[in-house]
Amino acid sequence: MSRGDLFIVSSPSGAGKTTLIRRVLDDPRIGGTLHFSVSHTTRPPRTGERDGIEYHFVDGAGFRAIEVRGGFLEWAVVHGNLYGTSRAEVEPRLERGLDVLLDIDVQGARQVRSHVPEAVKVIVFPPSREVLEARLKARASDTPEVVVRRLAAARKEMEEWGEFDYAIINEDLEAAVDELRSILVARRAGKSRRRERLEAILRSFAP
Repeated sequence: MSRGDLFIVSSPSGAGKTTLIRRVLDDPRIGGTLHFSVSHTTRPPRTGERDGIEYHFVDGAGFRAIEVRGGFLEWAVVHGNLYGTSRAEVEPRLERGLDVLLDIDVQGARQVRSHVPEAVKVIVFPPSREVLEARLKARASDTPEVVVRRLAAARKEMEEWGEFDYAIINEDLEAAVDELRSILVARRAGKSRRRERLEAILRSFAP
């Protein structure tokens, strides 16, 4: 069995990567063999968020306990809160041949790349600064001061687009979903993923 692929999807806050990921996971052609890695965070839950579904919500002491024993593939401080990707969410599934998708920020993606250089890296852009600002304000979960900080961070994060394999501009949601789905499907058709099956087919033609 071939090892699964690790997909990293990153974007500045508010660009819509989480919505894209949810849509792809809901697609029965993709979601059945794609595991969404649930991150740990010290951020308080937003309205409607559930522990263990959107995030594993922990306090600072609980987060640090995982970090000191090397339990995170990556972790970072983002807008004053801790976020981390647990190795237990990722590595065993890759070994079983399952694909794993990470919804993480740009600095987290940088750390994962250093540990898993073969990871497939996707960055999501908003179509403009004005659209990103409107989206941040519309979700009404951040103070005006936080919105200003997120906009300031967005440009720095997007300047790292050259480190990613694919870039999606989330202007039209349906088109963006199709692009992310296509990336996942194309990767699964790669020759390294299908080596065992291809060789078995060739053997069936042996005289």
